[in-house]
Parts: sequence; structure tokens; C-alpha cells
Amino acid sequence: MSSPVASPRLPSSATPVIITSAMLTESDILNALRDCYDPNLPCNIVDLGLVKSITVALDPDAPGAGIPGVPQKHRIDVEFTLTNPTEEAEAQLSAQIRNRLAGMEEAGETAVIFVREPAWDPQQITPRGRRTLGLDGNPNLVQIR
Repeated sequence: MSSPVASPRLPSSATPVIITSAMLTESDILNALRDCYDPNLPCNIVDLGLVKSITVALDPDAPGAGIPGVPQKHRIDVEFTLTNPTEEAEAQLSAQIRNRLAGMEEAGETAVIFVREPAWDPQQITPRGRRTLGLDGNPNLVQIR
């Protein structure tokens, strides 16, 4: 029969280590939102220029807030527009955004806000998005297949 292994003891003067997660950034959110696609065009919403603004703030009221070892949650507000503003497209894209951000450990409550003005314009497509859509040969070309 083997003898039990004693667990190591911290000296009484040892300071406990508190692990805190890094602040979730707008860049982190934009990278995650590259997985969300417009319902009408084969390109992600970031490269289409549909994301108008992102606000990220620590959520002191989130479950587990202030408990050592528990990642700090963040409140996220995403304002976006649509290429083709319909209720169906708004619902589909809102669900994609919420579901994608819910998969991030540091994400807490997420507000997804649809804005009508300013309306989306194909000139807002990033160079990466233009390549994805096959529009990269002519920077003035705005026709979308």
C-alpha cells in the first residue's frame, strides 16, 4: 500500500498570487467578428465595413467578479449596419455576433445595436474584403456580384 502524498504548504508569510485576465480590447472583438458573415455577400462583417463602433468595459457586476482566479468579464456594445437592411438580415447578423462573442471567455453581457445612419456604402469595404469579393483589380469598382 502506498503512503499518502503530503500536499505542499505555503509558508505563513507567502502572499497569495491573484491571477487576473488582461483587458479585452476592440482588436480582440474585431478579430472574433471576422467569423461573422453578411447574409447577402460572401465576406465577413469587419471587412465589409459593417461594424460601426465597439465599446468594451469591465463588468464589475458579472458573476465571479472580484474572485481570484476567475477571469474578469467585459460588457461589449457592438454597433453595426447592414448591406441590405431587412428584419431577417438584422436578426441573423445580431444572432451571429452574440453567439460568436459568447464563445469568448472574457465576454459578458453583449449589446448588439443596429444603426441605419450612416447607411452602408461599398466604399467601406477594406482591401482584404475587396480581395475576398474579387474587387481588388479596380479600387473604384463598387459593383458587387
